[in-house]
Amino acid sequence: MRLDLTIPARINIVGSPTDACEVDYCTIGAAVDIFAGASAVAGDGISVGFGARGTDGVVRESGCALDLDALRGGRADCPAEFRILAEPIAALCEYSEELREKIAGRGFSITIWTEAPRQSGLGGSSLLILLILGALREMYDLDRRRHNDYVIAEITQRTEEHRVGVFCGFADRYIPLFGGIAYLDYRGKFHHRPLKQEPYVTYERLGPYVDPLRFVVVSSGVSHDSGDVHGRMRKRYLDEIAVEGTEGYLYDRFAAAGDTAWRGKIALLEGDLPAFGEQISGNHRIVDEIMRHCGFADGAGEANNVLFEAALAAGALGARSTGAGGGGSVFALAAPGREQDLLDKMLGSARAAGFDKAEGRICAVSEQGLFCRGRMDSVGSAGDGPS
Repeated sequence: MRLDLTIPARINIVGSPTDACEVDYCTIGAAVDIFAGASAVAGDGISVGFGARGTDGVVRESGCALDLDALRGGRADCPAEFRILAEPIAALCEYSEELREKIAGRGFSITIWTEAPRQSGLGGSSLLILLILGALREMYDLDRRRHNDYVIAEITQRTEEHRVGVFCGFADRYIPLFGGIAYLDYRGKFHHRPLKQEPYVTYERLGPYVDPLRFVVVSSGVSHDSGDVHGRMRKRYLDEIAVEGTEGYLYDRFAAAGDTAWRGKIALLEGDLPAFGEQISGNHRIVDEIMRHCGFADGAGEANNVLFEAALAAGALGARSTGAGGGGSVFALAAPGREQDLLDKMLGSARAAGFDKAEGRICAVSEQGLFCRGRMDSVGSAGDGPS
């Protein structure tokens, strides 16, 4: 039998990049209906791979076999292109005695697919790790208390930062897993301490209190390395506060970015979308200032700034980069009913500026996070409800 899992991409709406660099403030983010997924089948041996979501299922395009003994020892011996899929298996084995025991009795094959363009600022690398960890939890029917969603999100962060070498925000790990639109609080997470030596993220769902939102999301076609962007900014921030403390430029700018989240939350709860949009756009401008200060000549990125200005010129209530900047995607909040017009104008401006690979869509908030369907009776069971 087969398990099929899906997980939504995320956009960081307001408050970023404090989830990745200063990590002691808050953000608002949302899961959106751009999806990645996995197909898991029990069998002999252990293998992982990438595929495409076909009309009749998932078709594997490339993959590799993994060594069971290495995985149970917390190591992922595999070619570099498959580390993003293999390292979370080794990480969960290192954490979970239950998995180390169960994985020795039965193997599996997992194939991953995604709709999110590569390096598009939609949290794509985290989606792959979350899918692998979610599939393992379901396949081996792991104790849901010890392997709860908070633990899965935190293991994803440590896998990506320390094993894969991709430095990005905590929101990337929480929002796709939990789903919905939420206010995330990162207090106590500044130092990135080992699991259970710092608080988990506080995830406050806002969906029950706000009207449904739709966003225009445009990928510029310019890829970016979020790990490089966040890594450079965090180092610059740490170096500056070691000398200047709370009097430095970056401390002030990151605090201002964090303030856009709580101000945006108040506006959103009051249904004041123009005021909410002002905080979103203000957040983008702060990110642009921070990145220029940290040595990025184009600030948030030439393509991102073109899309940002195009969105505002077309009447968007607010706009900003969805991820680390330097490329990737920009989202915009349109007045209700104006989404298609805004999308058309943003794409037109992008292509007029020479960004011919730009593509976009109108996205709704995905209230469902990680979802699993199917059964795998040979190694455990998974229900038909959300994971």
